[in-house]
Amino acid sequence: MILDMLRELLPEVEVDPRLLSALLGSSAAAILVLKWTGQRWMQEKIEEARRRRDLGLGQMEKAVQQFKQQNPGIQASHILSLPLVELAEKLKEGSLSPESVLYTYMDKALEVTREVNCLRHFIPECEEQLQVVRRQKEKGLLYGVPVSIKDHIGYKGHLSTCGFVQLLSWLGQEDSVMVKVLKRQGAIPFVLTNVPQSLFNYDCSNSIFGQTVNPLNHKKSPGGSSGGEGALIAGGGSILGFGTDIGGSIRLPSSFCGLCGLKPTGNRLSLSGISGPIDGILSVTGAVGPMARDVDSLALCMRALLCDDMFRLDPTVPPLSFNEEVYSSSAPLRIGYYDTDGYFLLPPCMRRAVHETKEILQKAGHTLVPFAPPRPDYVMNELFVRGLFADGGSTLLGMFAGDPVDPGLKPQVNCYRIPTLVKKMLALAVRPLFPRLAGYLTALCGVRSEKLLWKQHADVTVNVIFLTAKRKAYRMEFIATWRKLKLDVVLCPVLGPAFTVGYPGKLFAAVSSTMLYNVLNFPAGVVPVTTVTEADEEDLKHYTGHYDDPWDRTLRQAVKGAVGLPVAVQCVALPWQEELCLRFMKEVETLAQGRKRRKV
Repeated sequence: MILDMLRELLPEVEVDPRLLSALLGSSAAAILVLKWTGQRWMQEKIEEARRRRDLGLGQMEKAVQQFKQQNPGIQASHILSLPLVELAEKLKEGSLSPESVLYTYMDKALEVTREVNCLRHFIPECEEQLQVVRRQKEKGLLYGVPVSIKDHIGYKGHLSTCGFVQLLSWLGQEDSVMVKVLKRQGAIPFVLTNVPQSLFNYDCSNSIFGQTVNPLNHKKSPGGSSGGEGALIAGGGSILGFGTDIGGSIRLPSSFCGLCGLKPTGNRLSLSGISGPIDGILSVTGAVGPMARDVDSLALCMRALLCDDMFRLDPTVPPLSFNEEVYSSSAPLRIGYYDTDGYFLLPPCMRRAVHETKEILQKAGHTLVPFAPPRPDYVMNELFVRGLFADGGSTLLGMFAGDPVDPGLKPQVNCYRIPTLVKKMLALAVRPLFPRLAGYLTALCGVRSEKLLWKQHADVTVNVIFLTAKRKAYRMEFIATWRKLKLDVVLCPVLGPAFTVGYPGKLFAAVSSTMLYNVLNFPAGVVPVTTVTEADEEDLKHYTGHYDDPWDRTLRQAVKGAVGLPVAVQCVALPWQEELCLRFMKEVETLAQGRKRRKV
C-alpha cells in the first residue's frame, strides 16, 4: 500500500521495495528508540525527585534530632495539643519559643508522613526564617507559627510540580505573595505537601511521589487536590495549612479528614505566584485559603493575611481588612438550607448532618428557610464542566503527553481522550437511560470541537465571554432567589465521607456540591459536625441516588466502610463576606460540639 502511494506521488522515480523496507524498518526502530529514551528520561527525573525529597526529609530529621538532644525538656505533647489561637498567644508572650514549636511540628510531620506519605518536600530555609522571626521588631499575628503549604504555592528555590514530571525542572524564582505575607506576619513555612497529578482530581496521588492516604483510615483517600495538606493537619503534623480550590480542593480534603477549611471569594487572598497546570480558565473561579482544626484558627489566619502587606504586594486584591464586628456578632441569622443540590444525591450520613445541624441552629434561635439551588444540571454541565474544558480538554491532555498517567486518574483522563464526535454519539446513545451521563459527555466537548481552540485567541475570547456572560446571568438568578428569601447564609451538604482510594477518578461529577460555589464565586467553608454511624452504613445499602445509574452505584461503593469517619456540612455566604461565613461556621462548630458533649 505504501509502495503504491509512493509510486503515485513520484511516478518518474523507481522505488526499490527492499530500500523501502529498510527505510520503514529503520524509522520504526528510531521511533522505538525515541520512545524508550523519553521513558528513560522520565524515570530518571522521577528517581531524582524522590532522592531530593528523601534527602530533604533526612535533613529535616537530622535538624530535629539535634534540637532534641540540645533541649531534652521540651514538652512536645503539650505543644501539639494547643489550639492555634492559644499557641499564637504563648509564642507572642514568650512562654513558648518559636524553636520549640517549629522542631516539635517538624518531628510530628515526619512521623505523619511515614504513615500516610503526605510531604512533598522539606523547606530547609525555615531555619533561616526562624532567625528572621526572632529579629522582627514587631511580632505579627502568626509570630513563630509553623505552617504547611500546598505543592504549587510558590516558594523561592522550590518546585511547583502539580504532580507532573515535566514540571520537575522549574524552580520558583521568588516567593508567592501568600508566602511573603505569611513571613511578614511571623509564620514559618516548613513543608510543601503532596497533590494529585494535574490538580484536577480529589484523590491525592501522582507518579512521582505516590499515593497519600487518609490518617484516619489508610484505605481511604484524604481528598484533593489539597490532600497532602488535609492528611498532614489531620495527622497532627501541621497546625495551619494552605490549599487552593477550583471545584472543592480545600473543602473536600477538609470533609474527608475532619478539618475546618475556607474557600474565600476569588482574589480575597492573593493568587500571585501560585501556578497551575492550565492558565486562562475564567468561567470558574479558583481561590487560595486556609485549612485547620477549628474555625477560630481560620479566623486568626484571615485576620493576619488581610493586611496592608497583602494589599500593597498585590494591588488587585481588594483592600478589605478583616471585619471583626461581623465575626464576633451574636445576632440571630436567617439561614437557607438544602440537603441535596438536585444533581448528585449524597450519602445518607451527609444529609443527616444537614438536618441535625438545622435542628440545633433552630433551637439556638436562628431562622431556617428551605432553599433550592436553581437549575443544578445546567450549572454543572454548562457552566462548570464546559467552563473548565472549554477546549474539549485538549490543553489538559497536552500536559499528560510527556507524563505517565497516575493509575487513579486514568478513568478521568481516558474519558477526556474520547474524540469529540464519539463523545457526542455516546451522549445521544445513552441519553434515554442515563441522561446525567449524557449531559456530562456533551459538556466535555467544550465550546468548540477544534483541538487548537485555546491557541486561537480571537475564538477563545468570544467563547469565554459567552460562557462568562452565562455564568453572570446564573449568578444574578441565584442571588435574586437568595435575596427574595432574605437570607444571610446557606447551610448545605458537602461530598463525603472519605472515598476509598482510587474512586475519586471514577466520579469527577460528584463534586457538584462544592463546584457550585466556585462557579458563583461565593465564600464557602466546611465544618465537621458528626461521624458515620452503623445506622448510616445500613442506610447506605439502600441508597439509589437521584438516578440509580452507574454513578450512583459507584458512589455507594466509594463511601462504604466509613463508620467512625468525620461527617461535615458546608456553610456559604455572599461574595466578599468571609467574616460572615466564618461567623456562621463558628456557630455551627460550637453547637455541634455542645450536642456531642450532651450525648456523652
